[in-house]
Amino acid sequence: MDSGCSLSNVAVNICKVTFQIKRILKCFINARLFTAHVHALKVKQLLFVNGENVYRQENSSATSNIGGGWIEAQNSRGEVGLVPEDYIEVTVTTAPPSNTASFTYPDLSVFDAFAPAATPAQNQASNGNDPWSTWNADPSGGSNSNWPSNPEGTQTGKGAADPWGPASQGHPQAYQGPGAEFDEWDDEWDETKSTSGYSESGEAGGLQRGGTQASSMKISLNKFPGFSKSGPELYLLCKQIAKGKEKLPIYVGEVGPVWSYPETQIDCIVADPKKGSKMYGLKSYIEYQITPTTTNRPVNHRYKHFDWLYERLLDKFGSAIPIPSLPDKQVTGRFEEEFIKMRMERLQGWMSRMCRHPVISGSDVFQLFLTYKDEKDWKMGKRKAEKDETVGVMIFTTIEPEASDLDPLEVEQKCEQFSKFTKAMDDSVKEILTVGHEHWKRCTGPLPKEYQRIGKALQNLSTVFTSSGYQGEATLTNALTAAGQTYEEIAQLVAEQPKKDLHFLMETNNEYKGLLGCFPDTIGVHKAAIDKVKEGDKLVAANKITTQDKVTMAKRLSTMSYTLQAEMNHFHNNRIYDYNRVMQQYLEEQVKFYETIAAKLRQAHGQFTTM
Repeated sequence: MDSGCSLSNVAVNICKVTFQIKRILKCFINARLFTAHVHALKVKQLLFVNGENVYRQENSSATSNIGGGWIEAQNSRGEVGLVPEDYIEVTVTTAPPSNTASFTYPDLSVFDAFAPAATPAQNQASNGNDPWSTWNADPSGGSNSNWPSNPEGTQTGKGAADPWGPASQGHPQAYQGPGAEFDEWDDEWDETKSTSGYSESGEAGGLQRGGTQASSMKISLNKFPGFSKSGPELYLLCKQIAKGKEKLPIYVGEVGPVWSYPETQIDCIVADPKKGSKMYGLKSYIEYQITPTTTNRPVNHRYKHFDWLYERLLDKFGSAIPIPSLPDKQVTGRFEEEFIKMRMERLQGWMSRMCRHPVISGSDVFQLFLTYKDEKDWKMGKRKAEKDETVGVMIFTTIEPEASDLDPLEVEQKCEQFSKFTKAMDDSVKEILTVGHEHWKRCTGPLPKEYQRIGKALQNLSTVFTSSGYQGEATLTNALTAAGQTYEEIAQLVAEQPKKDLHFLMETNNEYKGLLGCFPDTIGVHKAAIDKVKEGDKLVAANKITTQDKVTMAKRLSTMSYTLQAEMNHFHNNRIYDYNRVMQQYLEEQVKFYETIAAKLRQAHGQFTTM
């Protein structure tokens, strides 16, 4: 009797669970992103569920968040169902935040008459994804837009814009909104195996940030609509600089302006990737353990948390400091061991580079990422970071150079010098990546096959000699067989060698390729500021600004120049260290490789008798 009741209860529970799963899957499959708008306090989220419009109002009792990433919503016919929370795009239209306590923003319309014409959209599209392309075509070195075409549907991809005016400024590698939790919704796409060999993206099917693939694959959900990357005049003509904020000093050292470095450099270890799931297994993800050297207390983060950190750093520091993008997103094979290992290695490289930067590593948002105590601490820190008003060009208000002001002509010369160097280095890095990729393919393809053919040919010759029946050639045939086997072993060594030496050289250059791709925007901010200061005399003559405003603009341009010089000196210091280290490692592995081959050839040589 008891067993019968137990079985009956189990059957009832199974039916309940099955019903819930079917209900969830039905909504999951049929939910498609359409469009969404938010006006002031009223929220209107419009989706299609089972072919019906679904509306949700913030103050309406018709909807509720049931947890696990799902929202119970009501459609136009009054039917209630579940909708994935992450399938909702929200665009907030609100009044600008009050900044009276911190910044007094100037009237920037005085520059409208002097702003250069916007770059035609077709010119921007023709340049592809090369962030340097318009600099090559423009002799002035940057009076045109120097950003590649952006994905459709993103803030920076709505049309051609004047990069020197107060329009929004993009980023060559910027991911438009950390709210797009793409990594959670592509679980069913992971059936295709990733290809072997080295690729610059590191992942077969990876989504290039800001590239053409991303425009058709990525859902843009901007959770930070109140911030717009404005032009440098916002800082140059700011009437009141906030006081009491933490300042970033710049000192003049032996190599020129430098950041203030901490006594003990922070570092962290990214390790122990684990697969997790939510929503009864419908969502899967990989979680990494990050252990900072300052606390030795590990914290756990998913890829989307790294994405959030990247977006916050880009918003806050991107106008002054190049922020390299994260490893690309992956369409297929996200849970394969090889991909997880590669992503962890690249996340480690990205975090190490951020740790080595004195400004970024000491920022509140970066410290939150490394040292949060619990979920409550993490959420409070996130809200605080997202409300930070010192973003974009206003980051220059926190910088204090301990040196005399620079002449605008000297500022322009420094800017042009850095522009030429970073462009030339970008070309050289791409050349190394091209040559290295071709060498990798040869080492893992035709080259080992050639050694195998030599080995087989020698062994076949030994077999023919053995068939002669002559009694005095055993030593020769054995030596020929050993020589053939040696060449087959060499073929295996050649095929495996790129992973031991070339891999690290390619990774370093791939990392610098991403970093150098950020410089056109960072330097572009300074070039735009130089152009604005040049317009000072015209603006004074037209009574648009006062003489004192012109002096203030030149002084603040000097601050921006010290920032760029400090950042370039930091870049050069890291560049020398990185390339010295990776070339030593590469050549050491090459020496071991050829010494191993030489030892095998000597051993084969010793098998033959001296006649």
